[in-house]
Amino acid sequence: MNAPTPTGQLGDGPRGREVQLTRTFRAPIADVWAAVTESDRLERWIGRWEGDPANGSVTFFMTAEGEDVEGEEFTILECEPPRRFVADTSVGESTWHLSLELTEIDGLTTLTFAQLLGDDDMSNVGPGWEYYLDRLSAALSGGDVATVQWDAYFPAMSEYYATLSPSDG
Repeated sequence: MNAPTPTGQLGDGPRGREVQLTRTFRAPIADVWAAVTESDRLERWIGRWEGDPANGSVTFFMTAEGEDVEGEEFTILECEPPRRFVADTSVGESTWHLSLELTEIDGLTTLTFAQLLGDDDMSNVGPGWEYYLDRLSAALSGGDVATVQWDAYFPAMSEYYATLSPSDG
């Protein structure tokens, strides 16, 4: 099994240095937006949420990790359909600041996903986002997300992501 090439890069976000990953889909922006925000579509590749997003928060269950997973609170900071979504989520003792931006040109939609760099071990986090975004790609193209195998991402991408740190430029 060939390991995919890591795509994450460091960039400057509104809150500081962040790891950014980009994927391009041959799909309308509305379809990609639905795949990353609608609970039933989201569950096809990563998990589902419960609650009322109009209240500013939802509980997210990363069901791709198994059936019996604990919910994580997502505080929705920005939601501008179909272009921008920003949220904070509690992951164990940490808070992750996540964002996604969508653009569409000539039937191609580009998603830029970002996570603010903090104290989290990017050698684990980076390969995880690569894995889930490739599962999203499979779901959007009508493929089988089960063909995206975690073992191709971790530990294969760990060294690459370990080199990314807030002091890199």
